Amino acid sequence: MEENVRAGRCVVAVDGPSGSGKSTVSRRLAVSLGARYLDTGAMYRALTWAVLRSGVDLTDTESVAKVAGEVDLRIGTDPQGYGVTADGVDVAKAIRGPEVTGAVSAVAAVGAVRELLVARQRQVIADAGRIVVEGRDIGSVVAPDADLKVYLTASEAARAQRRSAEDAADVVATAADLARRDKLDSTRKVNPLQQAADAVVLDTTELGIDEVVARLRALLTERGVA
Repeated sequence: MEENVRAGRCVVAVDGPSGSGKSTVSRRLAVSLGARYLDTGAMYRALTWAVLRSGVDLTDTESVAKVAGEVDLRIGTDPQGYGVTADGVDVAKAIRGPEVTGAVSAVAAVGAVRELLVARQRQVIADAGRIVVEGRDIGSVVAPDADLKVYLTASEAARAQRRSAEDAADVVATAADLARRDKLDSTRKVNPLQQAADAVVLDTTELGIDEVVARLRALLTERGVA
């Protein structure tokens, strides 16, 4: 019975703002489930890297959309070691830098960009069958029929502390940048950051990663898909 469940379809949508624990939780949950893993944020970042490299004006939405339609974007789905390339260039490290971080919200707000990447994300989900997907609009837009929708959140202070530790950056500056991105992502006209109506909200401020994963596994078990 357990083997049949682990081999069956299971889509988990994990949404939430930066610093809420999405990436670490999603990867560990995927490993625990024997599932694939998709970081949709890495897709938007890789595309942003390509846009910056092309030199087009970020406010020129037509040019940004043109780059999006032409770039050869590839992302792995192995939770224990996935790669990200754009036009054959390994950009896994570059997309986490300050230049891309500062521009990704603008690129992700372009309607044509989101339409293109959402279609690709849905195809990855369909091909994988058993997958944990993280982002900002997964439960509300990309996979509205997911077996489990989760919205992770945490206090602003906790989020800033976590992200600054990851990036070895100043906490105050990190908090300001997170606030900037939160506003941009939650107020954009197309597919904004939002909690799906039927998502389970989990505040991770006082929880360890293992505790969060255990709670999600319990929810999936209740639904007969873990």
